[in-house]
Amino acid sequence: MVVLPHSDQQKLSGILQLMADSIGAETISLRDLLALVGEQGMLLFCILLTVPFLLPVSIPGISTPFGLLIVFIGVGVLLNKGPILPARLMERRFAAEQIKIILRKGASLLTRVDHVIQPRLLLLSTPRVHRCNGVLLILVAVLLMLPFGAIPFTNTLPAWVILLICIGMLQRDGVFVALGYLLAIVTLAWFSFLGIGLVVAGQSISDNLW
Repeated sequence: MVVLPHSDQQKLSGILQLMADSIGAETISLRDLLALVGEQGMLLFCILLTVPFLLPVSIPGISTPFGLLIVFIGVGVLLNKGPILPARLMERRFAAEQIKIILRKGASLLTRVDHVIQPRLLLLSTPRVHRCNGVLLILVAVLLMLPFGAIPFTNTLPAWVILLICIGMLQRDGVFVALGYLLAIVTLAWFSFLGIGLVVAGQSISDNLW
């Protein structure tokens, strides 16, 4: 497996495209993908894990394992240490062609924002803020894991929060971090609305039964 060269100036879209071009086997594990990330680290791996939820592509049954890995990465960010990722999840294999499609579409998506990413609002790049970011990553990753995938926005909103936070941290762009927190408020409001709706619906069914 080829490890991508590290470059502070390399655009995120270019890294995903290089990853797609480096995959030669018929199947690839999450551990292999992490190896491809190389020195770019866990935040880029976290970005990669969100891409399937941002695009009209489908890999069945990924919200729970991908969300769980993001939880572990969030714990690592919170504790300021490398996360211990579950070996069983990391050895899970996927069809290489599916992963290539996701990486290339993800590269196309990030091309639209690469030109605006830059170090700014560095007050949002401090260790204290990073710990808060870790808590937020854990929270929205748990929301991503909930079995609501058929309901609009229940996967997309948490994935965008994770993407924005990770881009902001990786590139020291406080604007993206701030946007991530704003979208997190919208995401929590949406899930609260769904939760209230489920409670009301359950109460209505209970009343009709009795």
